Amino acid sequence: MPSRGGGRPSSPEFQVAMDAWRRLRQDLFHDAFAYRPLPPLRMDGMFTGRLSGRLREYVAWTPHATVVAAGLFAAAIAASSSEGAGDLGGLLVALLALCPILLTLIRPVGAFWVSMAATPFTAAFSDMWSDWPWAPGSFAAQLVVMTVVALRTRPRIAAWMWALTAAYGIVVEGILGAGHYASNTGPLLVVSAMSLLAASALTIRRTAQREVTAQQTVTEHERSKRTLLEERTTIARELHDVVAHHMSVVAIQAEAAPYRVENPPPELEQAFATIRENAVAALTELRRVLGVVRAEDYEAPDAPQPTLADLDGLLANVREAGLTVDKVVTGAVRELPQGVELSAYRIVQEALSNTLRHAPGATARVEIGYVLGGLGLRIVNDPSPEVRLVKSTHGTGHGLTGMRERVTMLNGEMTTGDTEDGGYEVTVFLPVVGASEGDA
Repeated sequence: MPSRGGGRPSSPEFQVAMDAWRRLRQDLFHDAFAYRPLPPLRMDGMFTGRLSGRLREYVAWTPHATVVAAGLFAAAIAASSSEGAGDLGGLLVALLALCPILLTLIRPVGAFWVSMAATPFTAAFSDMWSDWPWAPGSFAAQLVVMTVVALRTRPRIAAWMWALTAAYGIVVEGILGAGHYASNTGPLLVVSAMSLLAASALTIRRTAQREVTAQQTVTEHERSKRTLLEERTTIARELHDVVAHHMSVVAIQAEAAPYRVENPPPELEQAFATIRENAVAALTELRRVLGVVRAEDYEAPDAPQPTLADLDGLLANVREAGLTVDKVVTGAVRELPQGVELSAYRIVQEALSNTLRHAPGATARVEIGYVLGGLGLRIVNDPSPEVRLVKSTHGTGHGLTGMRERVTMLNGEMTTGDTEDGGYEVTVFLPVVGASEGDA
């Protein structure tokens, strides 16, 4: 591999060393003292999620209180181990142990460097019989700082901290260790290795949980989006038959109209011919649209699309499936646009299907109201008499999505919810253009 200067190629060892240096500089030097406050504890866990009130607020600050308590404990160890240094020396040693730990709350990587820098100053207050090169306070502070930083950062930073700690201990022991009785670098490295491994494992697990949660959120969003598109496609297929029927009638009537008039003028014949051509062209385009939204296994229905006149057959099928259902019709029954009739039929069908799935053994009631300006529907069911271990939630599938799409397409209104006795109801109003004039 050629070097930057165009000289001899760099050796693989040199490349590995440079890559390691770049990573070290990125992890521990770049923005080492960046402000990164420790956030409060998330309260969505198995146990914390059950807390409420002021206790919930207190528990959220448990990580901060734990770090402060660890800092005070390290300061106490440092002060008790430097009794011979006097009051001022003991206070200084305690502060050198406390400050790096507290700094992990806001600047974690910088806290590691402060702890490393405080180590030789703390060691200056020890004698040849004391623990060295890590005084008791420095030993505790370094261990706590590395653990907290490992919990707050990436596992690779934990490896760098351990390696730098080992390098410092080995170098200091090799240069200045002759005048001291014993060394505690080995014990620190062993204890810190176990602590950092545990902290890194928790960090990896927490990161994996966040990634899984994010992926589940994206998946759920995509699933909802796919469900919505599927329902819209189904509605488009059904409405194709309705519109195609009307356009076929227009084409047939336009073709037959000139023969019903004796000696029609050429202009009238041309007008009807134009109407028929446009109707046939519209039918052709409708077939293309249906081809776009048709699934691979879709087959066009042989029978016409259902209307409210076919509702009795639907109720009979539902009763055979074990659901007790009654129908109540109010107002003057009249013929509505076929799209409204089809949507109303599908809404009743889906609501009763939901009752069969989620409230087995319950009784249902279908109310149809021909009111001024449109059509009102209310499908309500009693609570299920069967005891279920898991309470079912309405609307977790495609049913409510499809109903809402049909209602929205017709500029209608829809409300759903539990009833006072524990049942469930779906209320829909479908406006009909020109209905008020027809009723008047």
